[in-house]
Amino acid sequence: MTTSPLNGAPRIEAALIDLDGTMVDTADDFTAGLNAMLAQLDAEETTREEVMRYVGKGSENLIQCVLTPRFSADDANARFDEALALYQAEYAKINGRHTRLYPDVDAGLRAMREAGVKLACVTNKPCRFAVELLAQYGLSGHFSAVFGGDSVPRKKPDPAPMLAACAALGVAPRAAVAIGDSENDALAGRAAGMATLTVPYGYNHGNAIQTIESDGIVDSLLAAARLIAAHNSAGSAARSAI
Repeated sequence: MTTSPLNGAPRIEAALIDLDGTMVDTADDFTAGLNAMLAQLDAEETTREEVMRYVGKGSENLIQCVLTPRFSADDANARFDEALALYQAEYAKINGRHTRLYPDVDAGLRAMREAGVKLACVTNKPCRFAVELLAQYGLSGHFSAVFGGDSVPRKKPDPAPMLAACAALGVAPRAAVAIGDSENDALAGRAAGMATLTVPYGYNHGNAIQTIESDGIVDSLLAAARLIAAHNSAGSAARSAI
């Protein structure tokens, strides 16, 4: 990469980082929770592959997408509230059980913090599940704030959670970067007025990563940390030369 994807951004003071598909692979947890729900609804099981197409837009969307091919439209709507309650109860039992941490996540978060970058986890996952998961994998201490899909009235791709996270961190949106695995993360970050970075693994609703209009792709959170550090260092050098 000959030019930094952060060119044009001011000094990066904060990183707003997605959870599912960015820090942790939770597709098997989603699948297990959904299948426990579907069994109680006497419906056909789902698969990891199907689930990966739906992850990232919140629990309500996930449930609706799973119900739609298994029930008539009227039945899917009639069963939605029951299904959501069943799913959340089942997911609470297995949250984190089948999850795996992506490579270089802890190292990347640590490097960002050591460079003075404030961190917030901003996810569409219900906040209590996000907080539990971060604690299970020893990541809680890296974050000054956690915003879930139920923390503010609107979820990503709306900019509301990104703006709320910036306010909590005391950082202007233009001095933050949004890091995630999906189009929703990039759209929310852009709408909030911040730079956006995308990791090439994760889900992105089953679509190719190249379809995301972010400022750049980074191989890992450690690569993101190094990019931010280089950007901030270059900016400091330029200011010193004036």
